[in-house]
Parts: sequence; C-alpha cells; structure tokens
Amino acid sequence: MASSVYVAGLGPGVGKSTVALGLAELLSRQVARIGVFRPLTAGPGADPLLTLLTTRYPVVAPYAESFGVTVAEAATLVADGRREELISRIVERYRAVERQCGSVIVIGSDFSDGQDDGHDELPRELAFNARLATEFGSVVIPVVAGQGRRPDLNATVRSAYHTLVDLDATVLAVIANRVPPGMATPGGLPVPVWAIPEVPAVAAPTVAEVAAALDATVVTGGEAALDRDVLDYVVGAAHVPALLDHLTDGALIITPGDRADLLVAASAAHAAGSVTLAGLVLTLGELPDPRAVRLIERLNTGLAMLVVRSDSYQTISAANRIEAKLSVGTPRKVEAALGAFETHVDTTELNRLLDVTRSSRVTPLMFENDLIDRARANRRHLVLPEGTDERILRATETLLRRGVADLTLLGDPAEITRRAREVGVEIGAARLVDPATAPWRDDFAERYAELRKHKAVTLDLAYDVVRDVNYFGTMMVSAGLADGMVSGAGHTTAATIRPAFEIIKTVPGLSVASSVFFMLLADRVLVYGDCAVNPDPDAAQLADIALSSAQTAAAFGIEPRVAMLSYSTGSSGSGADVEKVAAATALIREQRPDLPVEGPIQYDAAIDPQVAATKLPGSTVAGKATVFVFPDLSSGNNTYKAVQRSANAVAVGPVMQGLRRPVNDLSRGATVKDIVNTVAITAIQAGS
Repeated sequence: MASSVYVAGLGPGVGKSTVALGLAELLSRQVARIGVFRPLTAGPGADPLLTLLTTRYPVVAPYAESFGVTVAEAATLVADGRREELISRIVERYRAVERQCGSVIVIGSDFSDGQDDGHDELPRELAFNARLATEFGSVVIPVVAGQGRRPDLNATVRSAYHTLVDLDATVLAVIANRVPPGMATPGGLPVPVWAIPEVPAVAAPTVAEVAAALDATVVTGGEAALDRDVLDYVVGAAHVPALLDHLTDGALIITPGDRADLLVAASAAHAAGSVTLAGLVLTLGELPDPRAVRLIERLNTGLAMLVVRSDSYQTISAANRIEAKLSVGTPRKVEAALGAFETHVDTTELNRLLDVTRSSRVTPLMFENDLIDRARANRRHLVLPEGTDERILRATETLLRRGVADLTLLGDPAEITRRAREVGVEIGAARLVDPATAPWRDDFAERYAELRKHKAVTLDLAYDVVRDVNYFGTMMVSAGLADGMVSGAGHTTAATIRPAFEIIKTVPGLSVASSVFFMLLADRVLVYGDCAVNPDPDAAQLADIALSSAQTAAAFGIEPRVAMLSYSTGSSGSGADVEKVAAATALIREQRPDLPVEGPIQYDAAIDPQVAATKLPGSTVAGKATVFVFPDLSSGNNTYKAVQRSANAVAVGPVMQGLRRPVNDLSRGATVKDIVNTVAITAIQAGS
C-alpha cells in the first residue's frame, strides 16, 4: 500500500499541477482526509497549487503546515554548506503531516537547473526530489513534457524512468503531459506510461492572469470576462481589414489606446459572432476616444478592456512569458485539468497500484466524487431544457470536460451560442435543439395528444404544449432520445415534474412518485424522503415512499436502514398521525421482510445510539438509521432545511424516485456544483 505519492516534474512547465490535482481527486474518493505537501515553496501563502489543494480537499493540515521550507531558506542553508540540515528540516515537516493521515501527495520542487533565478547553488533538481522521495518512503510519478518532443518523447520517458531508478527511487508510473495530437503513447517500460494531450483550456492563461502579470488596470469587464482563456495574441497595428484577417478565437487584442478603429472593428466582429475574442489590451496607458468607448459598450460584447503603460512590443513580449496556473481563482481550468487527467490516465489501474484502503467514513467530497466516477463509467445522454441559463452553461462545460454525460441543451441554438460566448464557456460538444423548429415536434405532438386524449387534448393543443422546453425534454426521454432530464434552475418544481407525471408516469405497482435529499454530513450520508413532492401521503403511499427511498439509498451505496418518523417512539404515543406511520411500517415489513425498518420512531432515537438504547433497546435500526422517512411534507421540508443550515450539511436533491425514467428537479437557487451533482445522479439512475 502506497501511503505517499511523489509527483516529480522533469523540467519547468511540464504541468505536474494537473497530475497532482488528478491524484488528489482520485484519493479523495478513498480517503476521508488526505495530506498534501510541497518540500519547497516560494513563501507562506504564495503557492497557488498548494492553496488550491488545501482549499478544495479535506486535508489534514492547513497551508502553513503543508510545506517544508521556502526557496529562500533552502538557498541560505545550501550556501552555508548545510545541505543535510535542509533535508532534515523538510523531512521533519513532512512526517508531521504524514502522521495525521493515511495517504500524502507530495508535489516536487519547481526550481530548474540553469535558470537565472538567483538560486543556482541549489542541488540538482531530479536528484534532490529522488532523495526526498526516498526519505519520505514515497513512490514516484515523474511527469515529462510532451510539447516540442515529437521525435524523442520515447527517449525522454525512458530516461526519466531509468534515471530515477538509478537514484534508488521507486517509480509507480510515468506521465507525459501536454503531448501533441496524434503522438503515440510511449511504452516499453515495466511500469504504466500515460500520455495527457495538450489542453488549451489548461495551458492558456486567463485574462485575469494576463492582467495581473502585466500590472494592467481593468477598465471594463466582470468576473466572467476576466475568466476567459487567452489562446492567442494579436497585435493591432495595421488597418482594419488586415486586423480582421488575423483575428482568431480566444485571441487577446493588443493595440495602442488611440487606435479606436481597430478596437471598434474587433468588438463588432466579436459581437457579430464571426470570432470569439478573449479581450482587449490598450497599450501606452491611453484610453480610446470616449465616443468609441460608448459605441463598444453598446455592442455589449462582455469583453474585458485592460490598460497597460508599456508599448505593444514590450506588452506582447511580457505576455508570451506568462504561464497559466491552476488555482482557486481558475475553477474552469481546474475542471478542464481534471477532465484531461481522468480521460487519459487509467484511474482504475492507478488506484490498483496505489492500493489505498477505502475509508469506512463517507465524507461529502467522497460522495460527490463517487457520483462523478460512477456516471463517467456508464455514460448516458441527458437533456437540459434551460439551455440559456448561465449556471446551466457553466455546468455543461464542466460535465462535458469531465466526461460525466452527453448533453442536449434546449433553446434557440443562436441564443445559446451567444450566451455561451458572453459567459466565456466552451459547450461545442453539446447538442443544441430548438423545440420550436425540431423535426421531432410533430411526432411528439401526436404522442402527447394520444396520451392525453382522455383529457380532451387535441393535436393542435398538443403541438403548442410540446414546444414548452420541459414538455419537449420529457418527450425526448419518453421517446428514448435522451436517458433522463434535469430542469428547475428557472422553473418551478411543478413545471418540471408535471410533464413527467403526465408522460413518463410511475413505476407499475407503485402508488406514488416521491423524492429524497441526500444529506451530506461531515462523516456520513443520510437519505431524507419525501421533502419536496407529496404534502400528506396516506399509509400506503408512505410505505411506497419508504420502499423507493430504500432502493435509492442502496443504488448509491448507502445500506438502507429505514426510520419511519413520528412524534412518538414505539407504542409510547397515539393519534391518527402515529397510527398512519405504524400502518405504513407494517406494510413495509409485509412487502420487504428483509429490509431493516423501525416505526413509529422519533428522530433522536433513530440517529443517536444512546437515545436508542433507552427508547428502543435491541432495535436493528434505532440509533443507526440511514433512511429517514417523514410523515408529511411539512415536517420533511423543514427538517432537511434545519439540518442543512444548522449542521452545515450539503443537501443534494430533490432526487425524484418512482418514475419509469429519471427526471430531476433543481432548486431555482441551484449553484453550478448542485447542477453537476444532480446531472451525475440522474445519469446513474438512468444506467441502473
């Protein structure tokens, strides 16, 4: 079992951040709390990757405890001839992290031989990292650069492996990163070799990173504008026609501020959709004529406009030296890096090589990552009716990059494309369908009219109804053109699920469709039902809700132990509400004698072992329930929200259950993360 993995980059710019991030994501599915460690860092708070990892994942030590020494401290020790003291200090700091967890990711040093960085006296990089890996007891994953190595990538990979082995390091695998398209994966080694291609969204800096590196003043542009990827630089110095010929998608225009003609032309080309620019940089500290600025503002491009004091030549020279960084401030870049890692590295094989024992605890991050993993393993096609919603567009980019599902977005394709361009997201792999003009509309109208003829729905009326995005999306699911649907970011729950009740209907033999929330507590995941659909279910419906909830829990890896909640436990109370719960419990035991169920039971007796020992000693459910079934919507909805707020729990849902095909509802306040999780859940439901 490998308790420590050392990511060693062979040279600058190899992209070991992508590998470290991918490893952290992989291990976070197995280990409740991981350790991250950097032997050398620029200084406290100055390392964007370490900040990202200690912020994104449940790590055992904060940033201040997750590095060995600063580069300046290391240089001083080496200059004084105290190399072994340097090693000792780093090892001591590492051991303090290691003692707190079962698995540590170590990110090797960033310095490189021969660089004019003032620290040439530091030991040779590869030997230094190999020595530390040996002292830590780490297995090593060397990362080599693929770009610019078309003729000799195989030789580079073999050299990296054999050099580290000669230095007594244990090499787990070799990863070639930023490999050009079409290049074969190197082989011929006794360990796996994986190749990750160059991903522009990872390698390219954002407009915000360019602004920071150039010390630019941001004149216009919000967060979305600054988050755009800079894929190219175009210097504007010629006439307008020449500039237009050289514009490319993702280009950052660098031009003197007095060239209003070029700025207006570039902005107009972007607004017209002929090209998607990254932004505008005005040199020499000059702003364009106010009349030109007003015209650009009316074009509503959504582009950032930056002003720098340097001239165009100095600006482009400085811009070409900017390296993109994975950081807390670049979430789209993080998702793109994870998508590249998970697509091109055999994570199943890597997990086997690491042989990390899975924690018995299930943290929120472990549960969420497991959702992504399971959805990717059995990829499905889902429809998202709210195609122009910014959150849906951002979630779509994440889902496609992570390979979670294939997606159809509903709406006017031109409008969806325009909104995606405004937001600065890449959704090219999604299918865009306009219900108003889709070739399926006639067939859907006929199907819907037949389904609802008992309600006097005519063909003409049906033709209008199926134009609605939720009805159209539901018809896609019913017709097998999509495996599931997720909606509700801009629609009410009723607008989302009513078409499902009319068209898809419930599973045969089930009296009612219902919903659950996955409540992600600090150390476990609970299932609450029904908190969103049925106001006052009767005993038979309550039993069906419990059976559906138990089935949902089992489908997502949660052993179902069902608590039928009431205001009394056992036979201590009486009344119609208690009798309803008792009757529902009896029905469950009759239909599923193998299912652990207890009811009526109060919440404290269901979740607290000490209370359970007093109120229901000997119960197989009391004190350790995982599925909580509420007697009515009022108690369920209020309880999930109370737990969510007071216990700082993450509530994932509502997740619909009991329908013949999966349709799930989003809260109108849903975040991008909520949408990603709900799509993953829907994909898993579709594949089960």
